[in-house]
Amino acid sequence: MPKPRNPASARSRYNPRRTPGAAQPTATVELPPECTFDPPPIPGYVEWDEWQRSRWLSLWRSPQAFMWDETASATVAVLITYERAVLSGAASAWQAQELRYATEALGLTPAAMQKLGWKIGDGA
Repeated sequence: MPKPRNPASARSRYNPRRTPGAAQPTATVELPPECTFDPPPIPGYVEWDEWQRSRWLSLWRSPQAFMWDETASATVAVLITYERAVLSGAASAWQAQELRYATEALGLTPAAMQKLGWKIGDGA
């Protein structure tokens, strides 16, 4: 069973400390160039190599990670697992499709960022 949402968490999108003003749902949210929150621990049910662990940290430091909470951990883990399969040539078509869905759900593509109303700021 997934971990329940914790609105008091520093990563929660419902935490008032993270809400960028009183932005409307259709407003653009400017993301910092790098997320400075501590990444959550890697889920205990996965056994990864060094590249996958490094990818976990890089994704949780990406600008988009500013908008994720702990419940995104499973999606990030799936993304990394399918990325490894695709890059090694061992992925099936459905795994490649799920990788695409995960990247869009996490806002990692330009089109997904546009749909979510996110843009990366310059950090100034």
